[in-house]
Amino acid sequence: MKAIVPAAGLGTRFLPATKEQPKEMLPVVGKPVIQYVVEEAVAGGVSDVLVVTGRGKRAIEDHFDRSVELEDLLERSGNIEKLRQIRNIPDLANVFYVRQGRPRGLGHAVLCGAPHTLDQPFFVMLGDVIVPKGDCLPKLAEIHEKYGASVLAVEPVEQQFVSRYGVIAGHEVEPGVWKVTDLVEKPPVNEAPSNLAIFGRYLLTPKVMEILPHIDAGRGDEIQLTDALKELLKHEDIYAVTMDCPGYDTGNILSWIETNVAFALESEEYGAQLRESLTKMLG
Repeated sequence: MKAIVPAAGLGTRFLPATKEQPKEMLPVVGKPVIQYVVEEAVAGGVSDVLVVTGRGKRAIEDHFDRSVELEDLLERSGNIEKLRQIRNIPDLANVFYVRQGRPRGLGHAVLCGAPHTLDQPFFVMLGDVIVPKGDCLPKLAEIHEKYGASVLAVEPVEQQFVSRYGVIAGHEVEPGVWKVTDLVEKPPVNEAPSNLAIFGRYLLTPKVMEILPHIDAGRGDEIQLTDALKELLKHEDIYAVTMDCPGYDTGNILSWIETNVAFALESEEYGAQLRESLTKMLG
């Protein structure tokens, strides 16, 4: 199965850092966010990744390409471990690229991948969301195989935060699996149908690609994937499954910092020293 990774956003929340640097290339403990995403795709059985980019995103393509000069330098200096890491990046997967001419929303970014996925089901993996354990995509594939439908990864969030996410309505058909009856994009807290937020991982049927060209653009001339999924519900079932491990949204400065701290604390190299430093800083 193929994966589409939308990575064409302008990253305005991170300005001025993202004036020339894609937000997907911001590091989390020394590794760009989008590399975590591609590594997750590979761990989930995907070998063909389409990254939807835009103007100013060339650094993403360069990252997944060879860097002969850097490899020569590392080899001459005897830094074999770094050399191994750098050489491994271009071999992770078959990575392809298509440009979204201008940011027109997640739905439009996914539609840019239609010629690549053709009439096959496909994953959508948001380029600024990290799911550190590799069991999310296989779980989506398992539920898709069982029910023959699109499947969304969802995560329970605290009620006061539901207005930040797309939220599902539905009923549980087996432990951790819901049949979706509605989707609401960023609902007011007192109107949210549940606290189950869609969290950056989807397995979609090709019917979505038939629907997306007919979805009207909303605010900011953006075409929303949620609107396409609401239309899809009129034709096909959709299921949602809770993730067994937490995901990390790096789409704003605070959550990116929190992700770095969480990953660093789990690191053998930095964990103990960071705990000591944080203890001193926090008194």
